[in-house]
Amino acid sequence: MIRMSDVFKEYENGTKALKGVSFELQSGEFAFLVGPSGSGKSTIIRLLIGEIAPSDGTVIVNGQDMDNIKMRKMPYLRRTIGVIFQDFRLIENKSVYENVAFAMHVIGASKKDIRQRVPYVLELVGLEFKAKAKPDELSGGEQQRVAVARALVNNPKLIIADEPTGNLDPARSLEILTLLKKINELGTTVLVVTHEKPLVDHFHQRVIAIDGGRIISDAMDRYYDYEGQ
Repeated sequence: MIRMSDVFKEYENGTKALKGVSFELQSGEFAFLVGPSGSGKSTIIRLLIGEIAPSDGTVIVNGQDMDNIKMRKMPYLRRTIGVIFQDFRLIENKSVYENVAFAMHVIGASKKDIRQRVPYVLELVGLEFKAKAKPDELSGGEQQRVAVARALVNNPKLIIADEPTGNLDPARSLEILTLLKKINELGTTVLVVTHEKPLVDHFHQRVIAIDGGRIISDAMDRYYDYEGQ
């Protein structure tokens, strides 16, 4: 599903963001990627979704070498990846239903498929009764669930959640992570990027820790303590 092998990334300004990162995430796994600000987490996400290329090393996502993939194949690969962002990125003048359906319109899904799939996904995330609401009529937790539904609607093999609870209170954060775990149990591979130790500890899953552009820990049920506490 994901394989990073001895990956280095140096930006044009000379910043060495990754210094030999290697890890694998198998189909159906759930894992957390943790680390302090500036550790390299965002660079890993950008590599996985094809926004940037590695300076050296290999990045494989859903069977595709991200450094050698032809541009015409990139849209098809991105359909197999659902991304959830911290800031929701919802379209304010569209309803919940329209926000989720938009992700299917983009890839050319038929109206029939959209009518069948969107209600199913909204029910999965507990928003079947909010389909007509606009984003500004929803709570923060509900908005993030719309973002989860949008990431899920095209039935991706992999979901990458980038600080999905960063703007939520602890109760809503737990709700979103519980939802992502439920989605994982239905067969989708999930990688959650976060710095929230209490949440990571609650779920007792694999934790990949990065600091200074290097993987410093990769183990089940262990959040690396950067402050020595």
